Amino acid sequence: MTTAASGTNAVPAVPAVPAVPAVPADRGVGPLLRAWRERRRMSQLELALSADSSARHISFVETGRSRPSEEMVLRLAERLDVPVRERNALLLAAGYAPRYPQTPLDDPALDTLRTGLERLIRGYEPYPALVMDALYDVVAANRGIAMLLDGVPESLLTPPLNAMRLTLHPQGLAPRIHNLPEWRGHLLAQMERQIALYRSAPLRALYDEVAAYPLAESPPPTSSSSAGSSSAGSSSAGPAEDVPYFALPMRIEHEGRVLSFISSVSTFNTPMDVTVAELAIETFLPADPATVKYLHAAAG
Repeated sequence: MTTAASGTNAVPAVPAVPAVPAVPADRGVGPLLRAWRERRRMSQLELALSADSSARHISFVETGRSRPSEEMVLRLAERLDVPVRERNALLLAAGYAPRYPQTPLDDPALDTLRTGLERLIRGYEPYPALVMDALYDVVAANRGIAMLLDGVPESLLTPPLNAMRLTLHPQGLAPRIHNLPEWRGHLLAQMERQIALYRSAPLRALYDEVAAYPLAESPPPTSSSSAGSSSAGSSSAGPAEDVPYFALPMRIEHEGRVLSFISSVSTFNTPMDVTVAELAIETFLPADPATVKYLHAAAG
C-alpha cells in the first residue's frame, strides 16, 4: 500500500476517481490517449521515450493512423498514470476487451480483503480510521469514527455515509471543528486537484454540493488548545499547550475537549481490480499527547 501524511493531503494518496473521457470513446483510442497525455503535460516525445516507442508512432496513434496493440495501450496507460477504471475504457476504445474486473466489495472473492481492512481499522482503535471509495462514501469505520460522530443527526447517518458531507455539512461535524475555514479549504482544494486530474463528473457534483454548504460558525475558543490532561469523564479543559504541529491538524471538539488529528490516506499498490483501486484508508493520528491520553481514557 502507499501512504501519504495529510494536512495538505498529497493528491496521489487520495482515492482514484472515475473519469469522464474528454472525448467520446467511439472516436477511437487516439483522442483519449491524447487527452490523458495533455492532462499529464507530457509531450509526444516524452511519452514515447518513457514507453520505449517513437514520437512518430505516438502521433499516428493519436490521430488514428495507427492502431496500437493491446500491450501498447496498457504501457501508455501506465506511463500516463491512468486510473484502472479508465484503462478499461482505453482498451474498449482500441477494440480490446477490458483487462480489469470490477468486483463488488461484498463479493465472496473479496472476503479476505474486506476482513483484512476491518481488522486493520479495528487495530487502529482508539484512534479514528475509516475506509472510503472513490466518491468518499464510507464502506467501513471503527469505533474512533463513531465517537466523533456522536450527536450528528440521523439524516446525515443514513447509508451510504459520505465523509465529505459528514465533515462539511453545517449539521455535521463542521460546527465542532475549531479551525473549520482552514480544514474546509484543505478538503475542497484536495477535491479540486482530483477533478483537474481525473475530470470525474460524480466527484464534481459532490464538490458543487459541499462547496455550497453555508460555512458553519466555528465554536468559541476554549481555555485550552488541546484535550487537556484530566480524565475522559471530566469537562475540565486543562492547561493550554503550544503544540508544534508538523501538518495541518483537524481540531475538533468532543464533549468539551478539543482533539487534534493529522490525517493520512493509504491506497493499494498496483491494484488489479477497479473496486480495489478506488478504495482508500484514512487514519487520524493524534497530533498531541493530550489527545492520545484522552482517547485512551475514553476507551477505558
